[in-house]
Amino acid sequence: MEAVKEQWLILISTPVYVLIIGLELLLSHIGHKKAYTFKDTVTNIYLMLLNSGIDLLFRAIYMGLILQYFYEHRIMEWRQPISYWLLLLLAEDFIYYWLHRFDHEIRFFWATHVTHHSSEKLNFSVGFRSSVFQPLYRFMYFIPLAWLGFNPVDIVFMYSATQIWGIFVHTEMIKKMGWLEHILITPSHHRVHHASNPKYLDKNMGMFLVVWDKLFGTFQPELPEEEYQPIKYGLTKNIENPNAVNIVFHEWDQMWQDVQQDGISMQDKFNYLFGPPGWSHDGSRLTSEEMRQQEDESGLGSDTPASIPIPSR
Repeated sequence: MEAVKEQWLILISTPVYVLIIGLELLLSHIGHKKAYTFKDTVTNIYLMLLNSGIDLLFRAIYMGLILQYFYEHRIMEWRQPISYWLLLLLAEDFIYYWLHRFDHEIRFFWATHVTHHSSEKLNFSVGFRSSVFQPLYRFMYFIPLAWLGFNPVDIVFMYSATQIWGIFVHTEMIKKMGWLEHILITPSHHRVHHASNPKYLDKNMGMFLVVWDKLFGTFQPELPEEEYQPIKYGLTKNIENPNAVNIVFHEWDQMWQDVQQDGISMQDKFNYLFGPPGWSHDGSRLTSEEMRQQEDESGLGSDTPASIPIPSR
């Protein structure tokens, strides 16, 4: 059943991906916008293949053993298909919000997620620029869903289905979507999420619905350029040598160097691993909140590019 559902998703989504990427390529070429580069697009595909390979190898464990165990010991039974699928969508979107938020706010997980933000472009193919090692821990967030009576096969299916929308929002082609801006995560909201400007860092964490960001204080609308600096994609300090290995492991390498520093306490070591990205024991680097505060105090946010030192943020 799982294979049939996934094959159906692939059958439907693949021609859509080809169509929208081809259209975006054509329109960006006509408009001389250079939304794509060959190297960046190949990197997106490479990271997607790594992520998919790990997910497929690990799936028998997290689905067949872990999630299945909690499903067999579930505390609820669902008898109404409509409420089952609707609540699964809401619950999974809520859980994804916190998965995504912790990926941004805890450096140990940011070291995995950083690959998705490492492109200095934003186009549909960047949606495939996966967080390579996320399948090794993502399933833990789904355990409560299985325990509440949602079939692991359906959990994975719903995650894959919402990922289709997650691909769609990686674009500059679509500006605003009217009243949908108040309900869904739109391309405008997700452009903010991929920006390295201080005001935009760690904002708009949702996958499908915007309600979670508004409830938990992480929503930030895209501002007109006359109100704030133009969006700059990528990291606040972009990778100097983004080769096939470095683009996956550069933040892990930086973390190792940080915890090996002489004269720092065990608390400092812990903070370098599990504190917010950009934390430093001597103040030589800044977290996203510190960058925002510095920008607000300087009053330069409307016309000054983000250039405050912070590693791979």
